[in-house]
Amino acid sequence: MSDRVEEFRSRILERKPLRLKGGGSKDFYGGPLLGEVLDTRGYSGIVGYEPTELVITARCGTPLAEIESALATRRQVLACEPPHFGNATIGGAVAAGLSGPRRAVAGSLRDYVLGVKLMDGEGRELNFGGQVMKNVAGFDVSRLVTGSLGTLGLILDVSLKVMPLPVAEATLRFEMPQDKALDAMNRWAGQPVPLAATCWQDGVLTLRLSGAQAAITAACANLGGERVAEPDASSFWDSLREQTTAFFAGDAPLWRLSLPSVAPPLAVPDAQLIEWGGAQRWLRGAANGASLREMAAKAGGHATLFRGGHGEQRAGGVFAPLSPALTEVHRRLKQSFDPYGVFNPGRLYPEL
Repeated sequence: MSDRVEEFRSRILERKPLRLKGGGSKDFYGGPLLGEVLDTRGYSGIVGYEPTELVITARCGTPLAEIESALATRRQVLACEPPHFGNATIGGAVAAGLSGPRRAVAGSLRDYVLGVKLMDGEGRELNFGGQVMKNVAGFDVSRLVTGSLGTLGLILDVSLKVMPLPVAEATLRFEMPQDKALDAMNRWAGQPVPLAATCWQDGVLTLRLSGAQAAITAACANLGGERVAEPDASSFWDSLREQTTAFFAGDAPLWRLSLPSVAPPLAVPDAQLIEWGGAQRWLRGAANGASLREMAAKAGGHATLFRGGHGEQRAGGVFAPLSPALTEVHRRLKQSFDPYGVFNPGRLYPEL
């Protein structure tokens, strides 16, 4: 694999804009795709897996499915459930920083990144973090890279913390309007209920429980609701993770709002789907991005144009605008890691 690393280095040292690409499953996400393609899929493979230490290390081009398959043989998982959206690689998953339905209780993908090996704009191989939690100290660059959409450098290797597969799970459904569902999700989050995921849409709240069998049995008895049979329950959560449900189909703009879980229902006519105990709210078809972002800010959060949209909706970037102070922090980080503007120009913010 050293030849592949040298190939990466030579391309980077040409100092021409590069579009870092693994499986291309997140091409829709973020700003425009600019620069010549640098394909990472040839640099793949699991280089270390210690089930007893709950850590796995893999090269950037390793398919996410391959990693999950290896973990499954030891009844372990990536607890934050990063979505595939197709043929995802682990490097692309970390660069995008997206997490699935379990994120509200298990933490985000960033929380599971123990260390990365990064190639910067000077062609240097830099190591950050390690393979155990206690190695993390000071300014945690390994987690800073997570969600940076490849704008700071090329992730070569990544070490991730993994978790045991839950012993038991159950899925319950309740018919209730949005305001009642938000109240229930927040109330249950403050109780000893083994919550693992929540989803509300079209007057139905779906709840996943994970943990010891005794805890699941007790929670089902206390909460009531309709028990969803397997494999229907598994299929539902997988389709939510991979956004293959009917709600996500079509070409209408898809907005993701990050709000306090206790924020009241939004006064919008668009179709909505709510996850993460009320903290993640998806909207389809919103035409005025500025007013939507203003509404999200007043509620204490922000809005991202996650998929689709065009023209005015994408003008100025798909992510919530940064304050001048944060813009300067981003600019300095970009200058430190990528002084020649090689990596994914404009993918995170137009000015970076």
